[in-house]
Amino acid sequence: MNLPELTYQGTPYEYVVLVTALTDGVLTVAQHYRDRGDAENNFDELKNPWGWAGFTTQDRNRCQIMGRIIALVYNWWTIFMRLGIPDQHAAAITSRPWARHGIARQTRHGNQTTVEITSTHAKASQIAETLTQVSAFLKRIKTTAEQLTQSEVWKLIRSAAFRQFLGGQLIGVFV
Repeated sequence: MNLPELTYQGTPYEYVVLVTALTDGVLTVAQHYRDRGDAENNFDELKNPWGWAGFTTQDRNRCQIMGRIIALVYNWWTIFMRLGIPDQHAAAITSRPWARHGIARQTRHGNQTTVEITSTHAKASQIAETLTQVSAFLKRIKTTAEQLTQSEVWKLIRSAAFRQFLGGQLIGVFV
């Protein structure tokens, strides 16, 4: 681990002192700190790019409704992005421009709806590959899981989105 050089009145120091009541080793304490930071990053993301920092109305009901809507959209976006990028969290600051740089056109022919997206983003080919994978997965579910309930379909989607954490196991029991 590279630590920044610490100085006191121009004199460099090589040591860092951490005082804690934990009985864990130094590497474990460092991992606890990183884990806590990762958890805080989600709240920071909700407050800043997603607008959960506060509302200007004094009406508690409206504030709760808006807070719940933001949380719901954040959760949907996280699940959607995990379907395409399962091995890392795609923060809104980096993943939302993918969608903003796309121009979509919906066409309907022969009882089939198609959405064509043209991206002006520099990583358009990577975006297209990711969206194609997500689309193929959702089409597979639609055609092969007709007998499943809506709850079971959501379990499949969440299992795929969070496969990195679940080790390939499915959420819940399927018949």
